[in-house]
Amino acid sequence: MISPKAVPPRCPPRLQYSAGPAHNNGYYKIERPGFDSILSSYSTFRRSLSGLLGLLLVVLLGACETPPSQLERIRDEGVLRVVTRNSPTTFYVGAEGFTGFEYDLAALFAEYLDVELEILAEDDLARVLDAIYQGEADMAAAGLTITRERQKRLKFGPPYQEITQKLVYQQGETRPRDLSQLEGEFKVIANSSHVEALRQLQQDYQDLLWNETSEFSSEELLQKVLDGEIRYTIADSHELELIRPFQPELAVAFSLADPEQLAWAFVNNNDDSLYAEAIRFFGELRSSGALDELVERYYGHIDKFDYVGSRQFVRDISRKLPEYQAHFMEAAGEDLDWRLLAAMSYQESHWNPRAVSPTGVRGLMMLTQSTAKMMGVTNRMDPEQSIIGGAAYLRRVKGKIPERIGEPDRTWFALASYNVGFGHLEDARILAAAENANPDKWVDVKQYLPRLRQKRWYSKTRFGYARGDEPVGYVDNIRRYHDVLKRMDFEAPEAPAEQAGE
Repeated sequence: MISPKAVPPRCPPRLQYSAGPAHNNGYYKIERPGFDSILSSYSTFRRSLSGLLGLLLVVLLGACETPPSQLERIRDEGVLRVVTRNSPTTFYVGAEGFTGFEYDLAALFAEYLDVELEILAEDDLARVLDAIYQGEADMAAAGLTITRERQKRLKFGPPYQEITQKLVYQQGETRPRDLSQLEGEFKVIANSSHVEALRQLQQDYQDLLWNETSEFSSEELLQKVLDGEIRYTIADSHELELIRPFQPELAVAFSLADPEQLAWAFVNNNDDSLYAEAIRFFGELRSSGALDELVERYYGHIDKFDYVGSRQFVRDISRKLPEYQAHFMEAAGEDLDWRLLAAMSYQESHWNPRAVSPTGVRGLMMLTQSTAKMMGVTNRMDPEQSIIGGAAYLRRVKGKIPERIGEPDRTWFALASYNVGFGHLEDARILAAAENANPDKWVDVKQYLPRLRQKRWYSKTRFGYARGDEPVGYVDNIRRYHDVLKRMDFEAPEAPAEQAGE
């Protein structure tokens, strides 16, 4: 993990995070050994022909020396400098330190190169691009869209994600069907791919007008839509997928263009050393499945947006959760995230302590009678007992997951086991392994769980039929709820209330 360090400020001041040594404010200086001594001795050598010939020979040899390539310089210094943006889809400081899709991807590349990673975090998109143009960073990992204008000055690596540009307005307002129906202030990020798209569209919509800003981030513009300060903005689809679950009043009018691709950006010059290495890196990342795993970790659970469900969840966080928050925090202890337990409980019962299913499971954590008895729960309708019992059972099933499986896969497997049973989870892992998929990765196993509904597949398993698609949806929903809860600021919990018996 990279730790922040103090760096002499530039103008304008910026955040810079680094684990490497100070190095001339981010610039690399090439030294030419012996060249200064040759110049200082020039007057002596010119006194004789032999001295002059010797000087010419040395200078010519020095001139023929090839300067180190960008990749060689990075490896010699031991530092890869990457410029990115502060945003939910790229890089931010979370509860456990630096995180974000682009940050994790860049960290993998630095590990591949066997160097340290240095992050330059910019809020202004123009500064991100300038850092590449001016050589302040080796590359940009900033969720940059490949566009024609940018390709004139930058080289883009292999694309790793596909997005679409969405026109966003507030739920409840009149939905525009195309750009000719816009009424009110329309503001977008300056120097963005959105501006480039609008300029192209302006050829067909000659009355189209918009304002550009470098003062606010995309997330801030979305908030301004919700606050009624502006009528419309544009956001990329992957950013909306992360934000809409806890801001469900953001509505999408239409897509502005065909799907576009995101990629890393490199300076466009004759030195392709780092660029070529990045191409090889992505080749290995794809063949190993690591890229798919990273995409699944950040986006695999949010491909569908439920406006009604998301809106109700946000309301229930303020209306229902405070009553049970203390119980979740107590049950989580030191080894579990209380917000994960709360997300589980919402998926199970929508935080209704009197919930009962047709199969007889009941309570906040929807425990079966046998599970309740095993966990020492005497009253499943008692919120405290239900939450403590559910947490204990989650620990129990998590303890069955092979120790070699790391996080977050270990937690996703435990949740699936909580829902469908450990035996059926193992059956799905065996099916995955039989087809050379990775039985230790949730991104692979989630594809095989639904097969447990089909006789062709469950007849080959030890535990037989199961509604295997349900644990996949179960885990995805909990991950969505958990994401929202992690972005919330919570006050001290209320004193728990007494509950009636079962």
